[in-house]
Amino acid sequence: MVTAALNDADLRRRAWDVAAAVVDPEIPVLTIADLGVLRDVAVNDGRVEVAITPTYSGCPAMNMIALEIELALEREGFSNSSVRIVLSPAWTTDWMSDDGRRKLREYGIAPPLPSSSGRALFGVQQVACPQCGSENTEVLSEFGSTACKALWRCKSCREPFDYFKCH
Repeated sequence: MVTAALNDADLRRRAWDVAAAVVDPEIPVLTIADLGVLRDVAVNDGRVEVAITPTYSGCPAMNMIALEIELALEREGFSNSSVRIVLSPAWTTDWMSDDGRRKLREYGIAPPLPSSSGRALFGVQQVACPQCGSENTEVLSEFGSTACKALWRCKSCREPFDYFKCH
């Protein structure tokens, strides 16, 4: 059990750190903090409530993420915690951290283009290959291994890769 000597601000900071370390079950190199899915952690009278926003409203990973948050908090002594799904404002790839974008690239997934690029959910013009860095790429399918990714191929190194679609 978390000691009563800690005030709510200290508990919030500890609970945030625990929740922030939970990984995305679909892309295990990213934490929910990297993705920007972790929106808030509140502590009231020692009870923790974590707010998360799905990458899209039908994301099948959200139930697993919520369960993993509750289990991680329980392991760290936070009993009676809860997870709240927040749909508004809707998640955007702009909430992803720079570190998360780097991790995606290193994992072999092209990160979403920044909002200043004039990007759109469909019809992205140039995506750099995460293997060789070439922008000589083409889309093979608007739908990849998960609904939030599209399947692309590099014309230079000939390798297929996922592109994390912008929202």
